Amino acid sequence: MAKVRARTAENTGSHWLRLWLPVAGYMALIFYLSSLPHPDEQLPKILFEKLGDKLLHIIEYAVLGFLFYRAFRRAAGSYAVEYAVVLAIAASSMYGATDEMHQAFVPFRTSTWSDWIADTAGAVIGVIGSRRVMERGVKGGIS
Repeated sequence: MAKVRARTAENTGSHWLRLWLPVAGYMALIFYLSSLPHPDEQLPKILFEKLGDKLLHIIEYAVLGFLFYRAFRRAAGSYAVEYAVVLAIAASSMYGATDEMHQAFVPFRTSTWSDWIADTAGAVIGVIGSRRVMERGVKGGIS
């Protein structure tokens, strides 16, 4: 009986919102950061001095890839579960492409292919990493 209740709770709208709102919120954060003409002046300097631009893109999109994978895997239906890795990488990469296009219109910002490649690489890292963690959790009895 508890398993039936758990499955029913997973299909509720609140479950869907709990998984997709972080995706939307994080995408909004990325959009905001991309809208800053001089992010190096408004964010901690250590981010740019120690990590560098490409590593920041990788980290930023690894988080987005994780969030997309989690949402596709748990709240997008049976078809999405089967293809969650591909869908999460594709969605993150496409958002990275639109983010680069957006930056082309922001004063003092540039749009580059290499940033989009770093975004996509970060998404791959985040998705594959989260998949491995989730699979280990399922095998260990955690779902």
